[in-house]
Amino acid sequence: MSKLRLTASDNGVRVQTFVEDVFTSLRRAEQHRWARAYLSGLIRGTGRKTPRELAAAGRLPPAAANGLHQFINASTWAWEPVRRRLALRIAANTTPYAWTVAEMIVPKRGAHSVGVHKRGTVNCQRSLGFFLATDAGCFPVDWSLILNDTWAWDGELRRRARIPESETGRPVGAYVLDYADNAAAEPDLPDVPWMLDLTHCDDAAGVLAGLVRRRLDFACEVDPGQLVVTGRTTVVSVGELMERRDANQRHVMVRHAAGGRSNAVAIYAASVRLPLFDTFSEGRSRPVRVLEWPDQNRQRPSRFWITGFTNKRVGEVLSLVRARTAALSTVTELQEDFGAADFEGRSFPGWHHHMTMTSAAYAYRTLHGDVLATAG
Repeated sequence: MSKLRLTASDNGVRVQTFVEDVFTSLRRAEQHRWARAYLSGLIRGTGRKTPRELAAAGRLPPAAANGLHQFINASTWAWEPVRRRLALRIAANTTPYAWTVAEMIVPKRGAHSVGVHKRGTVNCQRSLGFFLATDAGCFPVDWSLILNDTWAWDGELRRRARIPESETGRPVGAYVLDYADNAAAEPDLPDVPWMLDLTHCDDAAGVLAGLVRRRLDFACEVDPGQLVVTGRTTVVSVGELMERRDANQRHVMVRHAAGGRSNAVAIYAASVRLPLFDTFSEGRSRPVRVLEWPDQNRQRPSRFWITGFTNKRVGEVLSLVRARTAALSTVTELQEDFGAADFEGRSFPGWHHHMTMTSAAYAYRTLHGDVLATAG
């Protein structure tokens, strides 16, 4: 890597503290300087966020574009400890209320970018982000690149993209449960509920089973065909169950609208169990609740959630839905303002390095609001 010099103005206390804290696992001072320069470009730049554009945004010498490229695509720094430190910093400076995930689809013209595959008629990269929803914003703290069968088994593709042997093609639900395990393994991360949208998840039953096994608090939106158990052994879909009004309870939730207005919404709830989950001493799985939110105007289908909260007020449970909405909004902002869709490299480590940097840039600007000073 070429040498990079930064002006004294870039060494503000806030920036210095952020970089030294989040990137403390990077061993070389040169790597810290490149991390700071990359962050500066992501935050200051407009338009595409490639190394060339990032160097121009930071008013760096022309050779810096190659240095930024090397820092992302060739340097061997580990992204996992950086993301861990980022999550801890976010948790320490905000009030978290939920964990959630959101998918990001990035269309690609060619077929050479790591993980790119055809979905329908479009070539794209498909990834999954792990988010901590807080009072200050919804922050990405981890990422997974979803690999289809070709990328999971083609040895030559994997070698060229430097995909580690541990990365295989897995259902999305497996990544979600990995996130849950990683969060639980870090005692300084918050123990907050999981709010997930499983309506389009092929492994929804597996995710629900995993959350129950881990004894986590959760509220997951599901499609009406999701199966549950009523009574001793009756298996029924949540849609069919909630059509039987005699089998569920009616709750009134008050929603506050703009202008100080409020309206009452009827929510229906039923106590059930989940089928084929691990059993406890009494031979029955942990009880859960199904919630139905009918459309007041009867113009749209009802929405359904399965939640481990059996005693919490319905309004409190459904207030967690805002985490999912916030995560989707953050994905859009990451693509439009922080270059999440602009990675041009072809390596698996390079993609993870770039996504780590976009997450750090989003966190810095959301938490601190100011812009990194110009490098020179």
